[in-house]
Amino acid sequence: MRSYQHLFRTREFTPLFVSSALQVAASTVSGLALGTLVYEATDSPLLSALSMFGPSLAQVVGATTLLSGADRLPPRATLAGIAAAFAAGTALLAVPGLPLGAVFAVILVQGLIASLGGGVRWGLLSEILPKDGYLLGRSVFNMMHGGMQITGYATGGVLVAVLSPASTLLLGAVLYAAAALVPLLGLSRRAPRASGRPSVSRTWRTNAELWSYAPRRTVYLGLWVPNGLVVGCESLFVSYAPDRAGLLFACAAAGMLAGDVTVGRFLPPAVRRRLITPLLLLLAAPYLLFALRPPLAVAAVCVALASVGFAASLLQQERLLSLTSPHLTGHALGLHSSGMLTLQGVSAVLAGALAQVTSPAVAMAVLAGASVAVTLALAAAPSRRLSM
Repeated sequence: MRSYQHLFRTREFTPLFVSSALQVAASTVSGLALGTLVYEATDSPLLSALSMFGPSLAQVVGATTLLSGADRLPPRATLAGIAAAFAAGTALLAVPGLPLGAVFAVILVQGLIASLGGGVRWGLLSEILPKDGYLLGRSVFNMMHGGMQITGYATGGVLVAVLSPASTLLLGAVLYAAAALVPLLGLSRRAPRASGRPSVSRTWRTNAELWSYAPRRTVYLGLWVPNGLVVGCESLFVSYAPDRAGLLFACAAAGMLAGDVTVGRFLPPAVRRRLITPLLLLLAAPYLLFALRPPLAVAAVCVALASVGFAASLLQQERLLSLTSPHLTGHALGLHSSGMLTLQGVSAVLAGALAQVTSPAVAMAVLAGASVAVTLALAAAPSRRLSM
């Protein structure tokens, strides 16, 4: 399957795509609004970054307790329920005068709920599409993610300025509600991929099984750590350029879109296999220039160029699927998603803490240097021939 037309002719691909697009739009609009709201109230880069990426921190709890549900819950109802829960939580965040502790409590609950989303969604995608169509289909989702981020951050920036952060959060809640409706109308009922009830013990056993194989473990580390550290850089856009953060987020999304189009559509398999490490290095290296605190135009170019490197995750996911049994597909992809988001949340906290004692520009350069170091270490690992 090498054609976008073939993807959208697959009946259930389109509703899954539309529902995901609505959720990305909701998360970008509401995330920027929440980050702005918290920064205005606290003047804290740390709390602003944590408010935008805090749900990612709760992913580690979900990944160790709830993730067995990714293969053992009905996909349609689960996806709709997750989006509906986010709609309710985002509407609650828009309540005027909500205490900061309550804000972060809602963020924590959202992160726990979201820990199932990646495994359910990508496991379902692997069922909807033939095996040779997963990478192309996943690249289209990534391209959509980039496009919706461009639109969402640009629109969110305007809405926050013209209306208010609270009003923008309410719009995000409406988008989440629409995302909950689409699966119910467009997806068919499917039996879970694995038998048995979800449980904490089953989650632990499967996590241990997935983690025990060295080549797969190296793939997971490559998916989680370099990516997470660079997202920590992105979490400082609001404090780096408070009035132009939407532009930097949009540039990041544009670079991601360009990388996913190139890797997912045009590169042959023999070339793709050699590009994981170079793309991961590209992902971090431009952020090293932020140590010089470049002007906004140069910073925007650096951000766009770096974000092309996010395409490495497509190639790593393709490798992960080749190393995983079909009945564990949802769990394996969910562990990738939860681990990646957890590292992103940890990196956002680390970035915010560094920015508190140095500056946003210095903190971004430090995290970028750490990402480069981790990528080089993984490339030199004994299992690199199988994964990197």
